[in-house]
Amino acid sequence: MYHMLGFETLTAPQAAVWFALALGAVFGALALVTGFCLRRALVGTDRRAAGAVWFVALAAAVAGTQAAVAAGWIGFADHRFMAKELPVLAIALGGLAFGAGMVLTRGCISRLTVLSGAGNLRALTVLVVFALTAQATLKGVLAPLRTAVGSVTVPIDSAALPGASAIWVALLAAAALVLAARSGARAPVLILAALIGLLVPAGWVGTGLVLLDDFDPIAMQSLSFTAPAADSVFYVAAASAIPAGFGTGLVGGVLAGALFAALLTGRFRWQSFETPAQTGRYLAGAGLMGAGGVLAGGCTVGAGLSRVATLSVAAVLALAAIAAGALAMHRALAAIPSTAESAGSATTPPPQPAE
Repeated sequence: MYHMLGFETLTAPQAAVWFALALGAVFGALALVTGFCLRRALVGTDRRAAGAVWFVALAAAVAGTQAAVAAGWIGFADHRFMAKELPVLAIALGGLAFGAGMVLTRGCISRLTVLSGAGNLRALTVLVVFALTAQATLKGVLAPLRTAVGSVTVPIDSAALPGASAIWVALLAAAALVLAARSGARAPVLILAALIGLLVPAGWVGTGLVLLDDFDPIAMQSLSFTAPAADSVFYVAAASAIPAGFGTGLVGGVLAGALFAALLTGRFRWQSFETPAQTGRYLAGAGLMGAGGVLAGGCTVGAGLSRVATLSVAAVLALAAIAAGALAMHRALAAIPSTAESAGSATTPPPQPAE
């Protein structure tokens, strides 16, 4: 379709970078304002409201993506998400590691990318270490581990969730409405959360239909942070040798959008590490998220929001593993004596600032 748009000086891959930049900027601004983050939804002090925001976004992502599939604009039948050999060990270990890491760093990687644009140097440090670890797991020294773990697979009859997509859309929409009604979250925030979710089908349709060019093809993709972060670090280090891609544009857009929203709303604050122990904890979490995101097939946005929207069985399992890892690490931190004592409870960790 791209060749019909009349562009003469911009190729489809080049247009994809600009499209990703715009998509990321909108996500960065909306995510900053709404506090969009799965960690907050699972273990945050405001988890009821944060859970409603995240689930409304998920419901909108699934509804929008499946509507685009029903319209015949895009399809996932031949996509790698729908492989019938399920890498169960990689998904399980990767999801658990990513979930544990995002609790250690007090934010999933999408949230920390947003906070990096708002002046949080802790988040920026995590983003860089996350990207380097993801790159090492994809193509570097940790690649043999990825290959070995990923080779453990089980065959499945269908790579997509059973039943009609309309049923899943209806169930998610109903659950989102119930959670929203009980959360106490303000209606404007929930509307913005739905807009975050609709960015997912916008990404799929933009790369899979609007920018489709048989002579210069690009991959169909949407919001994600694991591979894009790795690509961005590689691009920064070797920009004269490799061109920017969709992922590079996406990460740059998120940083720019978050920065703009932070300055506009007065939320920009320089923040840094407080103690060496905190630094070590964040670095450990970044490493776990980087390797875990690659093994699981994505982060809470890539494997969660975007990939679950395709109704992929692997994505649902990855999201469940991430949630399990987060809850397990949260309980483990609560059991540490120094942590429990500072909270005044043996079972409840101390209240912590958002990220």
